[in-house]
Amino acid sequence: MHSLLKRQLNKHLPESLSGDNSLNELFEAIGNSYSHYDEKMTMLQRATAISSEELYEANRELEKESDRQKQLLKSLENALAALQTNFEEQEVPNNIVDKDFDAQKLAKQISELAQQVSEMGIEKDRLLKSLASQNESLNSYAHVVSHDLKSPIRNISALIAWIEEDEKGNLSEQSQNNLALVLQNLEKMDKLITGVLKHATLENKNTSNVIIDMKEFLEDIRHNIYVPSNVTFKFQENLPELSYDRYKMEQLFMNLMTNAVKATENIEQGTVRVDFKDEGDHWYFAVADNGKGIPETHQTEIFEMFNKLENDDMATGIGLALVKKIVGLYDGKIWVESIEDLGTTFHFTLKKQRP
Repeated sequence: MHSLLKRQLNKHLPESLSGDNSLNELFEAIGNSYSHYDEKMTMLQRATAISSEELYEANRELEKESDRQKQLLKSLENALAALQTNFEEQEVPNNIVDKDFDAQKLAKQISELAQQVSEMGIEKDRLLKSLASQNESLNSYAHVVSHDLKSPIRNISALIAWIEEDEKGNLSEQSQNNLALVLQNLEKMDKLITGVLKHATLENKNTSNVIIDMKEFLEDIRHNIYVPSNVTFKFQENLPELSYDRYKMEQLFMNLMTNAVKATENIEQGTVRVDFKDEGDHWYFAVADNGKGIPETHQTEIFEMFNKLENDDMATGIGLALVKKIVGLYDGKIWVESIEDLGTTFHFTLKKQRP
């Protein structure tokens, strides 16, 4: 037994028991208990230290897991917000930003929205297939109608020509005027059928892009359309080279330039100007004239099928609808600015294409 402990015990024993050797076993037992206690305390302290280190590491891991869960919840929140934009009738739940946010509820809602998106995808694919089938049927129908309508038109034109030739001396002036009017209407009908066919089948022409030198291109169009002597064309300097389907570009610029000529053919000095600007992902163009202009009440409807800029018996009302469709095919926009008796400017953009 530790001497100090033994001394302290003897100090409190009665005199009759002091120096009694029979108590040595008791003292040894007490000493052993203290010794075991110290050992146990040492072991407990060591175990506590080990547990503390393990708890610290475990706590570190829990913090990491907590951060990971927070990131996961944030990702789920973003996913839900993205999915939610597909459903205008639903609103993003207010509790998305709540600190007591229910992850299971979020996961369930995302699952439901994902299912709806999947169903929408399936429905979209079905509609696209149906649209492709209908489009193919429309193209076939347009070609059949075009052929079936143009054949009798040509036959009628031929018959009238034969009548005029056979009855040249017998027809009155009124009859000759009537036959001329019939031929004029047949010509208009032929143009109308051609225009409808172009509009219906335009986007299905599998032609490839080519490099177009815009200066030469616009000059070619100017020489291929009717331009009276009082009308002058002005093209901006340094016109670029573009990569587009040439046929579509011809339809686009030819319709706009022809309309500009018609608007200026009856004024003393008509001017038609074509300008451009590089706008990064798009090209910007403007076809402007100083002609009679378009009444404001008609400016919102001129791009619709069969709406004409003027009361022209030979106009079909398809040209600007065709122009709008071509611009749309190249992810562009078209708009008009016009003041009566001062002129009109058609503005449009075309997304740049790779060669």
